[in-house]
This record gives sequence, structure tokens and C-alpha cells, in this order.
Amino acid sequence: MFGFDLHIIDYISIGALGFCFLAQFYFYVRYMCAPARRLRKGRKSSVNSSQPGVSVILCAHNEGENLSNYLQALLTQDYPTYEVIVVDDGSQDDTRLVIEQYMVRDPRLHMTFVPYGARVRSTKKLALTLAAKAAQYDYLLLTDADCVPESSQWISEMMKGFGDVQSDKGTKDIVLGFSPYFAEKGHINRMVRYETLFNGLHYLGAAICRHPYMGVGRNLAYRKSLFFESGGFTHMMDNRAGDDDLFVNHVATRKNTAVVVTPDSYTWSLTKTNFRDWWQQKRRHLSVSPEYRLGTKIRLTLEPMIRGLFYALLVGIMTGYFLGILSFLTLCTAAGLFLIRWIMQTLVLNISARRMRLHRFPMISVLWFDIVLPIVNLWILAVPKKNYKW
Repeated sequence: MFGFDLHIIDYISIGALGFCFLAQFYFYVRYMCAPARRLRKGRKSSVNSSQPGVSVILCAHNEGENLSNYLQALLTQDYPTYEVIVVDDGSQDDTRLVIEQYMVRDPRLHMTFVPYGARVRSTKKLALTLAAKAAQYDYLLLTDADCVPESSQWISEMMKGFGDVQSDKGTKDIVLGFSPYFAEKGHINRMVRYETLFNGLHYLGAAICRHPYMGVGRNLAYRKSLFFESGGFTHMMDNRAGDDDLFVNHVATRKNTAVVVTPDSYTWSLTKTNFRDWWQQKRRHLSVSPEYRLGTKIRLTLEPMIRGLFYALLVGIMTGYFLGILSFLTLCTAAGLFLIRWIMQTLVLNISARRMRLHRFPMISVLWFDIVLPIVNLWILAVPKKNYKW
């Protein structure tokens, strides 16, 4: 009845599923666990004894309300020497008025602008370039107008990633930070927070393992000299997006990139509130992935391919058993590997979330998002759309 006699197709099925399981196990242990390992060890980047000046840059496109809510948090950082540059990117609301009101109160705040209707494909890249040129300091710290730092130590924490700037030894040119989303009610919010945690553990873990491939513009720092020496955004102006991940992908190396994962280094923002806005945001983010370096594209493709193959083999083994092709032992082995992977994945994500002071996810949510999100990404990549909003 249970069919414990194994045939060649049973061995092939178990072997293929076991290979996928081991590949996923390696991915989680090496990369996804790396940020949590660093936090567990309490490893901190060396403090910049000279505390060099920092230029905080953010672009604002119709962000009057967000600037009113969050700009004060940027102007009250516990750091001795810094400026805040806000680029008004063709706003039609009260963005400029809000900036000017803050400028009267704080001389460290400066403003530049991109004219409304500027005929460039990516006005945000133009805005960031203008801000970088206007910056008086060599250290540029980027965020968005709808982001708020975790604490007044944000600049200090991010600057620790650059190392001892008084000597060439150990200094870095790029510092990758993390930017989670506020927890709110709703399925979209939970899905975005899950994906942000998963992607964050991936790109931060890869950089910790000396394979940096991207960063997020909501919390990213690099040297002004690196920006202009590398040509800035000149090689990617045809893409509307990519001012953060694509730039980092082109200039980051295993030697010039550092990671800061301490909770005080986070910047927080609100998620999209409806499916249409979230879908459009994902389209914009995924639109630049074909421009990544070849090695990055291979590494980023392998994990979801192996994950998809793992689930496909599970379905195939269950079907084969009910058709009498595969044995009961093969089915039990497949079920065991599935359960072990599910538990391992949930533990890695939730232990990381706890150490990063983020909300955790129930097992059923982990499984649901693990299956659905790669399908969504594949669909978006397979059906590209040319017109993306800022």
C-alpha cells in the first residue's frame, strides 16, 4: 500500500529535490543570516574620529505634506557638521513654500530645483546630480522626502560605515543602510514589509559577504568624489529608475562597500495604500534589473529559479505518488524537506526581524509570500511597461 520499494525515478526525484533544498539552505545560512549574525556579535563600525561634514540629500516631488511631517527630524540630528539639501523636482503643490519656511529657521537647510516640465527622461537623477554638485561636503547621505530617521543618531550611525576617514586604511566609499516600512493594517502593508525584509536581508547579507549588488535610495551614503569620478548617472539616464540600486550595482566592489544594520541607522517610510500604486512601484523598481551586471543577474536569477523548481518538484512528487509512479517513502521525504525548509525560512526571517526590531511574520504568511511574490515579479518582468512615474 505504502510502496517503499524505490525505483530509478524515485532516486532522481529525491536527488533533485534534495539538491534544491541544499541550495536554499546555503542561501539562507550564508546570505540571509549575515545581518542577524552581525547584530548578534554586536559588531560596530569604527567611529569617525574626525566626524567629517555630511550633505544629506533628498528629492521632493509634490511632497509638501511629508516635508512638513519629517523634515524637522533631519534638522535635529545629533551630528556636529552637516547640511540638508532638498531638491524641488518640479513640484506643483506647496513643497517649495514648506522648504522656504524651514530655511528661515535653519541655515543648514538649502534648496535647489528642477524646473517643472524639464525635458529629461529621469528628472530625479538630474535632481540628485544638481544636489551633489551643490553639496559642500564629500560625504553624501541620501534619503527620501517621505522617510523619517529612527533616531537623532542616524547620520552618526551611517557615517561609522565609512571607517577612519583620517587614514586611507579601512575607509569605504559606499555605505548601505536599511529602510523598513511602518507596520499598518492591510494585506498590501504586510506584503511590502515582508518583501522589504527579505530583500534587505539579501542585499545587506550579500554585501557583508563581499558581494554587494544594490542599495536603496531611502538610506544610502557614498562619497561625492566617487559619484563624479564614476560618471554619476550618465550611463543610466535612459532609465527612469535606478538612481540607487543600478548606481550601486555599477560602482560597488567588495573593497569599497560597507554595511550598517544597527536599528538607529534606519529610515522609516509609509507603504503604498492600494494595489495599483504598489504594482506601479514594483514595475518601476524591476524595470532596471536587466541593466545589472551579468554576475549580479545570474546570482539574482538562481535563487528564485531554484525556489520555483523546489515547489514544482513537490507538486510533481505528490502527483506521481497519487498516480502510482512514485513510492510513499519518496512522498514522505519530500514532505520532510518541505517542512524543514519552511521552518528554517520562518526562523531565519523572524529571528532577523527580532534582532532588527521589526515585526515578525506567522508561518502561513511566510509560505504565502514565498510563493506569490516570485510569481508577481516574473509577471511584471514578462509584461514590461515603458512609462513609469517618478
